[in-house]
Amino acid sequence: MSERTVSVSASGHVSATPDIASINTGVLTEASTAREAMNANSTAMTKLVEGIKAQGIDPRDIRTTGINVNPRYSTPRDGRPAVITGYSANNQVRIVVRDLKRLGEVLDAAISLGATQMSGISFEVSQAETLKDEARKSAMANARRRAELYAAAAGASVGNVIAISEDVQVEGPRPVLMGRAKSAAPAAMPIEVGSMELEAVVHVTWGLK
Repeated sequence: MSERTVSVSASGHVSATPDIASINTGVLTEASTAREAMNANSTAMTKLVEGIKAQGIDPRDIRTTGINVNPRYSTPRDGRPAVITGYSANNQVRIVVRDLKRLGEVLDAAISLGATQMSGISFEVSQAETLKDEARKSAMANARRRAELYAAAAGASVGNVIAISEDVQVEGPRPVLMGRAKSAAPAAMPIEVGSMELEAVVHVTWGLK
């Protein structure tokens, strides 16, 4: 006779305050030739990156995420094929800010330094994996409570643990979308960090007595 078991899935949660932010920003330039567009973009991006470094951002926390050069077309009204009228160059960087108290200052600085695109901010919890240990304990307690309820309903009691598994979840950054970059305000842009919910999901099997 096979051993009687009870299998339960349960989750646990813990609230955490993000302590890291990533800014996705860049510069878009236009010119009559691809070379001119790239040269103008290179000059603008050099100013932006050097200015961000001067804000105290470690060079290791500034990473290029994309460079594109695309033709711009114009379609004549008389039905003739579209013709190239110029080129646009786009350079995107990811800036990691580890002091969230200065996030608004860094955003304002990026815009003042010539950033024409601001695709969003992502917030992260640097110690998320360690903080999730509390969520794991809560998940196990919830699983045990549920298993005991089922076992009692079946006229049995919970015995030894036979198997434990956890859903592996990569806690991704929490994105906050932003619009097109505008002129910097006199005061630092206000940013509300809020909190994030970290979740652990476990699957546990107990023997029944």
